[in-house]
Amino acid sequence: MRSYVAYVEKDPDTQMYVGTIPGIPGAHTQAATLDELQQNLKEVLELCLEEFEGDSELLPHFVGLQQVDINR
Repeated sequence: MRSYVAYVEKDPDTQMYVGTIPGIPGAHTQAATLDELQQNLKEVLELCLEEFEGDSELLPHFVGLQQVDINR
């Protein structure tokens, strides 16, 4: 089993959760609940990974998150 990190935001206009898996083209989806988003992300990730079969070196490796502070 391999784990992937998803970036999740809540759209203020639609109130939908939006999830993206960085570095994997097409691996993004949305849902009304976090549980539904999790299931949708699993499904879209499985579909996207089919495109990378045999080329696992092209997959991203999660490094971490950085906080960026600005004076505003």
